[in-house]
Amino acid sequence: MSEGQPAPAEVTTLPVAAVLVDMPLPHLDKPFDYAVPDSMLGTAVPGSRVRVRFAGRLVDGFVLERRAGSDHPGRLAALVRVTSPEPVLTPEVAALCRAVADRWVGSCSDVLRLAVPARHARVEKAEQPEPPQVGAASPAAPPVSAADATAWQAYQGGTELVGALAGRRAGPGAGPRAVWTAAPGEDWPARWAELAAATLFAGQGTVLVVPDQHDLARVSAAMRTRLGPESFVSLSADLGPAERYRRFLSVSRGQVRVVVGTRAACYAPVADLGLVGIWDDGDDLHCEPHAPYPHSRDVLLLRAHLAQCAAVVGGWARTAEGQRLVSRGWARDVVPHREALRARAPRVVTADDDVAVARDSAGAAARLPHVAFTAVREALARDEPVLVQVPRRGYRAGLSCASCRAPARCPVCSGSLQQASSHALPACGWCGRPAADWTCSRCGSQRCRYAVLGTARTVEELGRAFPQVPVRQSVSPHVLAAVPGEASLVVATPGAEPATAAGYGACLLLDAWLLLGMPGLRAGEETLRRWLGAAAQVRPSGSGGTVVVSADPSVRQVQALVRWDPQWAAARELEERQELRFPPAAALVSLTGTAAAVAELVEVSEVERSTPGVELLGPVVTGEAGESERMLVRAPLAGLSAVAAALRGGQGMRSARKARDAVRVQVDPYDLL
Repeated sequence: MSEGQPAPAEVTTLPVAAVLVDMPLPHLDKPFDYAVPDSMLGTAVPGSRVRVRFAGRLVDGFVLERRAGSDHPGRLAALVRVTSPEPVLTPEVAALCRAVADRWVGSCSDVLRLAVPARHARVEKAEQPEPPQVGAASPAAPPVSAADATAWQAYQGGTELVGALAGRRAGPGAGPRAVWTAAPGEDWPARWAELAAATLFAGQGTVLVVPDQHDLARVSAAMRTRLGPESFVSLSADLGPAERYRRFLSVSRGQVRVVVGTRAACYAPVADLGLVGIWDDGDDLHCEPHAPYPHSRDVLLLRAHLAQCAAVVGGWARTAEGQRLVSRGWARDVVPHREALRARAPRVVTADDDVAVARDSAGAAARLPHVAFTAVREALARDEPVLVQVPRRGYRAGLSCASCRAPARCPVCSGSLQQASSHALPACGWCGRPAADWTCSRCGSQRCRYAVLGTARTVEELGRAFPQVPVRQSVSPHVLAAVPGEASLVVATPGAEPATAAGYGACLLLDAWLLLGMPGLRAGEETLRRWLGAAAQVRPSGSGGTVVVSADPSVRQVQALVRWDPQWAAARELEERQELRFPPAAALVSLTGTAAAVAELVEVSEVERSTPGVELLGPVVTGEAGESERMLVRAPLAGLSAVAAALRGGQGMRSARKARDAVRVQVDPYDLL
């Protein structure tokens, strides 16, 4: 432990508190020793919030531990006051925050801001019931019946997973770990509730993280039905400060042992944690936008390792990271049996296959080919809703020159021109300036054509084609919670597809070229994830459910969709990344900043010599004005800890020197181009 700032009074005989001060500077990212005055002996407990004097000013901090003395030979400064005696930072969460900061090259104070919500004094002072003893069965623990495992019988290893969670007790040895691929049409919130019930029956807690508020509402409803409204809490950023802190305290005080929520729920202080889970880990909403930019999946897996608890990664699709967990034996593969899959999966057809082209030679070039219209008519005739997935929102989300097909750009800021309606003037999507007198800079033409159509234009087209059918639109932030199970057309962007009780009669996956042509390492993986998320809500083929995708049938993602085999696609994706040495087969760290700052960090950290096999890639110019550079550091996975330690040391040296320009460090950035 390091020492706090000297104080004028001699206080070395007092008990000592190790305090992590709220100073995000890298060279100060460590605990400091402070003396505990007699008046604070009963309140300055581990996990409490305190105020201390540091570098001549008062700052906040958390007490990490209490000791009888310090190894500092001089005098210690005393705690100024205890802001709150409430132990909101448990030892397990403190260790997790330290591990996250070390792995993602950040400061522990930054991670604590993500883990512990701001204090709300009035809520904290409200009377709370006594928490149950850690390790004891919760009084609200529901019985686990055979019905909880019935739905899991459709999966290989499903019943064993439920049984292992229900029969496990806290102790040495890791809990069961699985990568679960949900079958089409699965009531996945109910399955998570069953896993939580089994874990709660064993006297242990659960943390489940979902991408967004829409999924959180569905899971909360399932938990309320299976566990009861008092047995779980949901945590998200959309809650007000008071309500969020109230729910957080109910967890930290041990009154509730099941937590569902979005990113910040990864750090929920659940007592006697037995299971961590994440749904749809490929969704980019799981990527934390604040430093040190961790991914929810990796935080939960790290927590499962530290707590030796069970872990389940679930979704309609499978990421390369999830496939790697299975391939290296860390997790078990839980996938549907072939019989169950054939009974549940819809029929998937492509508009570009030989049969469709032979029947309709123009169908391959049409946005809504004949096979799509046929599927829609048949579903509407059965009085069933139809889902239409469109990658982009808006009317005409992209314009191009009608003569040379060059993208239409704003003459002021070079942003992409868009059109809000058929009668609206083209306008810039960045600065909003209208471009009534736009002229192509390449050929001089003044005529535009659409390059990308959005949901609004699709609604207009379908309204003309099916004038007697209601057409609904579901896009963020106006996402429909559910649609009635009657004839209607629902146009939605990926991730905003509303649920329907008995499933959709048909699904159209439009503009596949736009998804497959996205820049980035994860374009193919993300495309399949979006397609499966929509197609999973379609009725089985035996009930007439049909999915039409407008893409080349030879594309890997289309083949995986037709066979409903995301495991095969993920395995192929992982093989390619292993050959190319891309994550998750290798560690990749992005350094972004000014050219001088990036060069200085590489030099002072000596990252090239931190571990064998390190490569420096770049730098390349980034930013619209080219004001910054990005350099990539690639290393074997076994050397990630050494690379992170070297970069943390380099950041600390630059911080101590008061370097003017900061360098943003991201480990395995999700949006790698």
